[in-house]
Amino acid sequence: MELSEVLAVLRRTPATLRALLDGLPPPLIEANEGPDTFSPRDVVGHLIHGEETDWVPRLRIIMERGESRPFEPFDRTGFRKTLAGLSMGELLARFGRLRAENLAVVEGLDLRPAQLERRGTHPSLGAVTLGQLLATWAVHDLNHTSQIVRVMARHYGSDVGPWEAYLGILQTPKPRA
Repeated sequence: MELSEVLAVLRRTPATLRALLDGLPPPLIEANEGPDTFSPRDVVGHLIHGEETDWVPRLRIIMERGESRPFEPFDRTGFRKTLAGLSMGELLARFGRLRAENLAVVEGLDLRPAQLERRGTHPSLGAVTLGQLLATWAVHDLNHTSQIVRVMARHYGSDVGPWEAYLGILQTPKPRA
């Protein structure tokens, strides 16, 4: 894992989401894929909640306590009450500010390869390394960016007519074997 690459992805996510979502009408930012799924608005709320309660707190646990203290479980919907009523612009601005603050923390640690091997304890996965945590943070961003794009595309799924056959983003993925 190359830390500079991970940080490059993490640095770009707020601007990417702002470009995708800022100023869009409610039907696009509130669309989802069914019960218990996230809309683009929910994704931004979820990412904010992660910035506040997950990534850097877990990094600090690894750096300060190692495997002796398990991470707090992450409430993936914990954003719902605290972020209710905020506009998409406000959510995007908050996410951008929090991400910049968290990246400053990571960059301030001047992490070396040996430190990326330090271990912590995930509440359900068990032992994980700092490098795995940081790589997961970047992939988590990419996963949710993909989800946002997929939800927005599927909003128009019935409108594309026969072109649906050519648009893989509208196809239901096959289950993993």
